Amino acid sequence: MTQPMTLPETFNPETFLVSKTTENGLFHESRAGARLAEQLVANGTAEDLALAENVLDATLRCQELNADDPHYGNFYWMAEDDVVADLNAVEFNLERLIPMMLQHADRLPAATQTRVLEAIRLGLDEIRSLDVHVAYSNIALLDILNSCLGGELLGDTDIAQRGYDKLVRWMAFTDQSGVPREYNSPTYTKVVIRALKVITDLCQHEPTRIRARTMIARMAVSVGLHIHRGTGRWAGPHARAYHPSVVCETPPEVEIYQDWLADGTLPAWAADLLQAPPEPYEVIETASAQEGLGLTTYHSPSFSVGTASEGYGGQANVLMAHYVREGADRPGVLYTRYVMDEKWLGDFYHATDRTKSRNLIEEGRFFGVQQGPRVIALYAPQNMGQCHSAKATFIFTQRQHVDEIWVGDQRVESLPYDIPPGELVVIGSGSALIAVQPLSRTDAGRNAPLRLVEKEGDLVLEIYNYKGSEKAFWEMRPGLNPFFKGHPHCGVYLELAERNAYADGRAFAQVVAGGILQDDTDAPFVNDGIRERRWTVSYSRDGQTLGIEIDLMTWRLKQRWTQAGEQGWPMLEAPTARQNRTGIVSVDEATLRCGEAAGWVYANPDAGRWVAGYHGPNPAPLHLTVPGGSVQIESLSTGTVVWDNGVVTVDALDMAGTPQVNGGRLQAQ
Repeated sequence: MTQPMTLPETFNPETFLVSKTTENGLFHESRAGARLAEQLVANGTAEDLALAENVLDATLRCQELNADDPHYGNFYWMAEDDVVADLNAVEFNLERLIPMMLQHADRLPAATQTRVLEAIRLGLDEIRSLDVHVAYSNIALLDILNSCLGGELLGDTDIAQRGYDKLVRWMAFTDQSGVPREYNSPTYTKVVIRALKVITDLCQHEPTRIRARTMIARMAVSVGLHIHRGTGRWAGPHARAYHPSVVCETPPEVEIYQDWLADGTLPAWAADLLQAPPEPYEVIETASAQEGLGLTTYHSPSFSVGTASEGYGGQANVLMAHYVREGADRPGVLYTRYVMDEKWLGDFYHATDRTKSRNLIEEGRFFGVQQGPRVIALYAPQNMGQCHSAKATFIFTQRQHVDEIWVGDQRVESLPYDIPPGELVVIGSGSALIAVQPLSRTDAGRNAPLRLVEKEGDLVLEIYNYKGSEKAFWEMRPGLNPFFKGHPHCGVYLELAERNAYADGRAFAQVVAGGILQDDTDAPFVNDGIRERRWTVSYSRDGQTLGIEIDLMTWRLKQRWTQAGEQGWPMLEAPTARQNRTGIVSVDEATLRCGEAAGWVYANPDAGRWVAGYHGPNPAPLHLTVPGGSVQIESLSTGTVVWDNGVVTVDALDMAGTPQVNGGRLQAQ
């Protein structure tokens, strides 16, 4: 017999909501109440259902019911609020209430059902009014989930159709580039995948279910290719992440992926991605081709390193590495931030969570380029109009686990340590060596420091553009300013290596220093709104070249390149996976021919498995050729084809005819 549900330790019986205590007081999130109600009703004992009545009452009292309010029908984020501030609250509440009513409404009294359905109806009106842009990936998917399922729950075909249509629009927007614009986020990619899974489970509209399964398959490839095997962490770069996951205070993300495999969120073949391709390998994806927003990640057995082509926002990790530390409580992490006025973790208030412990906010502008374990990273402050300090920081977590530090030929034994101009820094920690060569920089004051320090237990390389008295910088205000000569800038060339490949950090430093680093900046001039002032940086060694060029007057990317030429914006490039819009996608010995729209292939020939996806939305023929066989489909508009050791499964929308399989057999769905 089912036992009453064990309540969270933070459940407050006085408020009937889950509580949270921060340095700013005691709070109760409305969405946590909706989630608890959903769980109680699903568990379904008499005790659970009685408590659910109270939890639902407390949660629904957080809904804005003033018809004159511009966000009528939304929810207060906290029960302590009296206005709607976080517009996403309605999405997070309804994603729990709607599935609860679809699956278990009959367990609630009629009056409660009526009240919850009215709250959902008001919430869906607010969602339709907000109409969040599809670029905001996780909230757009919650909009889609709530509209599809909420419309079906209420019998409102207009609301449901809006959700069906918005999924098509989100796919089309994403397929212009490759991955969701809110890319590779340990926090928000989870929201997207969970929303898609709920749609596949509960939506009555078959075309929407197929589209959702197709996108789950594509995202399984992306996430799987970013799980680093040595550390179990979700390799960077990240569009958005919270500090506990940044510094690996949370469980390793490989466990999330394994849970998704176990509960059927991800297809069974996605388990291959935790083993293939073999390391080392590189993954390149694009989140917004229009904006020039791409990401590159390199996996080596002991470390991963990832770089974004440009900044994303305050919660972004634009340059990030994870590395194995045997015997330590968690892996080592290198991440970066540009910060103003010596701010640090604890100085940035996160309004949603009512705490200052969740984020060390990025305050810089960034451009980057990466090939394998080599990176060029360029920084500028977002706003240097007035300040007393401005610096780029390269943060190596847990100083006590840093084994060796070299500056040039000198081993550093104590901190702080001032770095002479032009010297190369090498950090040895765990199983990785990390070389950092500071580039040319703007000194907006007198002798801006360049140094290694220990800060709150971490080792930090600080590259200042200014440190001095508080002052207004007339010359740093961009635009047609009669003093502006370009954005203040700094940056690094960075390279990682397996630690066992070198005798020590100094030996690695000698190899890195043997390359050719070019760092050229045009002479300064007062901005005339026409001319560019270019900063060009490149590094060459052993037949490989990496380079980037930007305009300092506008802080715009001009070009990125390797020895192979211009580094473009591929939808997906990896040794075992590729996506493009050309109608022909080849990986190893497998080839997909489909319509000239988003198509992709994942190949694991050692396991005898190949997967192809076509996103459409226009119907087109599909032909997948693999070693020893092929699958031909007369036409489909969206779907996936899996070849598993000769057994073929097809999940397709608008499929014409019966798939023709050569060298294998078609398995009935």
